[in-house]
Amino acid sequence: MDALSSSFITTNSLNLLRRPQLNPPTSPPLLLNVSSIRTEDRPQTTTRRTTSRPNNNNNNNNNNNKSSSSPPPPPPPSKTTTTTTKVRPSNVPTKSTPPTLEAATWLNLPTTLCNSLDGVINNFIDTPLRPSVDPKHVLSDNFFPVEELPPTECPDIEGELPPCLDGAYIRNGPNPQHLPRGPHHLFDGDGMLHSLRISRGRATLCSRYVRTYKYTLEQEAGHPVLPNVFSGFNGFAGIARGAVTAARVLTGQFDPRGGVGLANTSLTFLGDRLFALGESDLPYVVRLSPEDGDITTVGRCDFDRRLSFGMTAHPKKDPDTGEMFAFRYGPVPPFLTYFTLDAEGVKRPDVPIFSVRQPSFLHDFAITKKYALFCDIQLGMSPMDMIIGGGSPVGSDPAKVPRIGVLPRYASDESQMRWFDVPGFNMMHSINAWDDDDDTIVLIAPNILMIEHALERMDLVHCSVERVKIDLKSGTVSRTPLSERNLDFGVINPGYLTKRNGYAYMGLGDPMPMMSGVVKLDLEQGKAVATRVYGPGCYGGEPFFVPQGTIDSTEEDDGYVVSYVHDEVKGESRFVVMDAKSPGLDVVASVKLPRRVPYGFHGLFVSEDELRKQRPPVL
Repeated sequence: MDALSSSFITTNSLNLLRRPQLNPPTSPPLLLNVSSIRTEDRPQTTTRRTTSRPNNNNNNNNNNNKSSSSPPPPPPPSKTTTTTTKVRPSNVPTKSTPPTLEAATWLNLPTTLCNSLDGVINNFIDTPLRPSVDPKHVLSDNFFPVEELPPTECPDIEGELPPCLDGAYIRNGPNPQHLPRGPHHLFDGDGMLHSLRISRGRATLCSRYVRTYKYTLEQEAGHPVLPNVFSGFNGFAGIARGAVTAARVLTGQFDPRGGVGLANTSLTFLGDRLFALGESDLPYVVRLSPEDGDITTVGRCDFDRRLSFGMTAHPKKDPDTGEMFAFRYGPVPPFLTYFTLDAEGVKRPDVPIFSVRQPSFLHDFAITKKYALFCDIQLGMSPMDMIIGGGSPVGSDPAKVPRIGVLPRYASDESQMRWFDVPGFNMMHSINAWDDDDDTIVLIAPNILMIEHALERMDLVHCSVERVKIDLKSGTVSRTPLSERNLDFGVINPGYLTKRNGYAYMGLGDPMPMMSGVVKLDLEQGKAVATRVYGPGCYGGEPFFVPQGTIDSTEEDDGYVVSYVHDEVKGESRFVVMDAKSPGLDVVASVKLPRRVPYGFHGLFVSEDELRKQRPPVL
């Protein structure tokens, strides 16, 4: 938020509106015809952990430390120049996208007053004192944001990239376009996609923002406009920020019909379209050019007006049927709504779940061939705590008993939903689930041992992977720990989703959400059978498994585990390819990236065939 003086109209307010800015590398015109990115001067960073590490905010092709008086360098050369036109998804009416505001709007009196009130709140009412929302802490080291990067070739490749990697590995994550001046949680950054396009052993890196309505609005404004969801609504300050936001709506500075989402969490591919996802909004269709690897935001998608409000960032795609299973949750009844989409992306009717009687933070779920599984955990939403107690609207409830809901996956209503109490089981991410027999379901997932740290102190989070068996006939639930190590962000061979499988590839938290390596976990034996540690000062994120062939032609672990890895000592980032069958997850190829890739969340591999089949943008 803008840090203005307590006076409503001051010269500082006007200076803020024309403060020095930095421009990103030149990019082709996009859907929303927006102006250049403005990244503010970087603050003094602090060490995130007790261990002393050098602060590497270098950004080889970025110019965050230069003043606006020095022109930015030309963008890295691109072999192909791409021209795009204003487009939208085929099933999204043009009128559903609110018009962008003219830059002159931000100089009028209502805007100046709202900006000044934001400054008062940030400077005198809600200063970011806690580490979890202090930008100097949250955005230190390789969490510091980067600017966009047009398609840039990566000539420095060690080893040989396997042919099955022809396609693109894309990873989503938070990357605020403006440095915050008030509280900022890691989850609050604008979504940026980092894509490595691989073709015939050559690699090209591209980093682009998802052009959400929020991103475009704040880019034109030159500063943050909307409050942060995870850090902006605490106590009286949250109420005050809500009032300022309401004033912006009433004075035409913000149109809530455009959505408030960040599209910063994950990706999925369905019906020949690529989607960037964030659970607080509708999906955004993005398109990756097979020719040069550039990324274009096509637009917000409501599946022919059949989807409203939002969708989980963790939908599940059945590898056999091509169908997708998803849900949304929120602070008003029904607090949980389940729905499915066919292989072409046609959404089926909603199934509201009224047996969830209070707002719960349901980040992920699981499916089998017969059921959908929902974990109602001890993390929930409580707006009244914010209003009365001065706390956060999202927090833990130690008195609540976690439970798992089991619903037939093609149910038309919740009449067959069954709930099973599972004390102490708080699942944030699922790994897999399957039907063990007609009466037994198996769920594999990390359990957060101290849920109170999930949002406030992520560096203290410890996840223990468990096998949970639900006996539908007797109504009993049994649990078996599979690993006591701190493991999360687990992936499997995607062809085995909904089927019994033997291996999961887990990120080794050190601390969360940074991963110091990858662990191959044998789900039958309940032990690690291979570990790859990246080395001193090197950290990655979620691994991703790319199979060598089809489920019928190869063994389950015949493939490669890939991840972006950052060396905080050298200030370099690499794309690392590991042999999933080898005893030590041996590195078979490594691509030195032309600039660092910040730590992020979830990724996806899109095959060459899928890239070529993407629907063309519709005028």
